[in-house]
Amino acid sequence: MIVALVLGAVVGLGVFFVAHGLFPRRPSLADALAELRTRPEPAPMTLLDVDVEPDGFAARIGRPLARTVRRLGRGDLLLGPIRRDLGVLDRSPERQLAEKMTAALFGFCLPLVLSGLVELGGHHVPIVLPVWGAVLLAIVGFFLPDAGIHGDANGRRAEFRHGLSAYLDLVVIALAAGGGIETALADAAEVGDGFAFVRLRRCLDDARIANSPPAVAFGRLGEELGVDELVELASSLALAGSEGAKVRSSIQAKAASMRVHELSGSESIAQAATERMSLPMVFLLIGFFLLIGYPAFSRIGQGL
Repeated sequence: MIVALVLGAVVGLGVFFVAHGLFPRRPSLADALAELRTRPEPAPMTLLDVDVEPDGFAARIGRPLARTVRRLGRGDLLLGPIRRDLGVLDRSPERQLAEKMTAALFGFCLPLVLSGLVELGGHHVPIVLPVWGAVLLAIVGFFLPDAGIHGDANGRRAEFRHGLSAYLDLVVIALAAGGGIETALADAAEVGDGFAFVRLRRCLDDARIANSPPAVAFGRLGEELGVDELVELASSLALAGSEGAKVRSSIQAKAASMRVHELSGSESIAQAATERMSLPMVFLLIGFFLLIGYPAFSRIGQGL
């Protein structure tokens, strides 16, 4: 029974994909107009600044299934926070969706295959168990690739804040040398090669091509990355006016506040690590007292 169910599911899935490929769904007029009005996403930074990471085995398997899901009009199945974190990590949403589909497909097929093997071994398995197991594991497998992305993105944001603080110091130095605000911002971005400097340099290049103020570009980048300090910097640049002294004092104050914030954050992390290190010592001390007191408690227990 289980073997027939597995074979029927595989054949039915294959027939569905073949039929969908031969007779694709025609988009409605509203969908076509919405596609025309959709603003194209900017090219990922990895295409311009670093080497593109090749697709893995899971991404290659799930890519056709992910494309089929998108053609069916069900969206990309990625939540907004996940897409923002992927943008911070320079990961392609298409690749993430392909890996999610592969994990879901593996989780769906695993209970069915195991049940089929058990049936071939001569043992009967109720059909409810593999069916519900396939559904549950498919759901778990779909969300499993998203685990850890938020933590990695927060680490990249902390790296960006650290680089932004150094960048602002360089901007202050360039302004003190008599340069204009746009020249100082561009020259300071050319100094470093880290994640923050690369993103800021590309942001300034896009602003120069679009003929927009750097403050607007910085605000947009801060919202895309989820870095509030960059959004505040953009607001300060927009409100500072055209006088170099006001801009320099505002940027200098922002850099100082970011250094203080990073220092307090580092102290908090160090204090938490110190507290975690004290736990093994407490357990060792408890074990030492138990080892010393065991003979006495043993004698007391024998006496009773």
